[in-house]
Amino acid sequence: MKLLVIRFSALGDVAMTIPVIYSLANRYPDLNITVLSKQFVSPLFTNCPKNVRFYGIDLNLYKGINGLFRLFRELKKEQFDAVADLHNVLRSMILRIFFKLDGTKTAYIDKGRAEKKVLTRSNHKILKQLRTSFERYANVFKALGYPFEMEFDSIYKEKGDVNLFKSIANLDKKNHWIGFAPFAAHKGKVLPIETVKLLIDKLVANPQNQIFLFGGGKKEKIQLEILAGDSEQVTTVAGKLKMDGELALMSYLDVLVSMDSANMHLASLVGIPVISVWGATHPYAGFMGWKQKQENAVQIDLPCRPCSIFGNKPCRRKDYACLYKIQTDTILQKINHIIES
Repeated sequence: MKLLVIRFSALGDVAMTIPVIYSLANRYPDLNITVLSKQFVSPLFTNCPKNVRFYGIDLNLYKGINGLFRLFRELKKEQFDAVADLHNVLRSMILRIFFKLDGTKTAYIDKGRAEKKVLTRSNHKILKQLRTSFERYANVFKALGYPFEMEFDSIYKEKGDVNLFKSIANLDKKNHWIGFAPFAAHKGKVLPIETVKLLIDKLVANPQNQIFLFGGGKKEKIQLEILAGDSEQVTTVAGKLKMDGELALMSYLDVLVSMDSANMHLASLVGIPVISVWGATHPYAGFMGWKQKQENAVQIDLPCRPCSIFGNKPCRRKDYACLYKIQTDTILQKINHIIES
């Protein structure tokens, strides 16, 4: 049997498919799984089970219905028996419909939009844990006739390849390795820069701490370099390593502090604890990192939270209290608890 899995979108969303796809592949070793996604996420699938193949594409080459039909014709040659749409947006929907019209069995993710609206509405919100993205992904495969239990610890059998990051980090000098990913795609998910600076200062106060700053993009790289300054205890990772190098380095961290962002999910894929910081968004929406503990989530209880699923809406209070009220000592205590345990 041959199964096509479709998931484009952001890095974090694709990363969340990994525990599910690995579990599916291990449960059904005779099932040949092809994952269709953007080429840049390929490092996530480097150590995948033998029956999983990554099919990376440049979506710019398949624009519009004509482009998607051309992609369908290319994929049709593979003779898939079923298609799992883990994205369910217009692009993947059109592609899925082409397969369905061709007689291929299909299933798609239920994103729970209605219940997420109830979670984030201004008045009479119902604050409860919704199904996680992992569960929603797994239900798609269940609908295709492939039920399974999710069992996943890390993309590595032990740790990542030291050679991928030894240019910026030396294991011989390893004390406490602490990762910090202070940025996210939207303002509603980013700590104030003053809070970020203060936390780094407090971490550096302990000479045993080595801090690695993670981020992406030119602007973030510049900001991280400024935050790192000339401290030998702070190293900026952004722009110095490829994704496979960042994943390998993360596997050696003692802990990562991350906003609700892709780095939380990348760290989760290599089995390290994450202290996740939440502002406008909330773990109840179902986007907590794989096997991460609720007790390691840092958040302020406010009647307006969560106001957004993605953190992309303007603050209703105008002051982003959900982020400005977070104390560095709260994060620091959780870091020390993990390091000392």
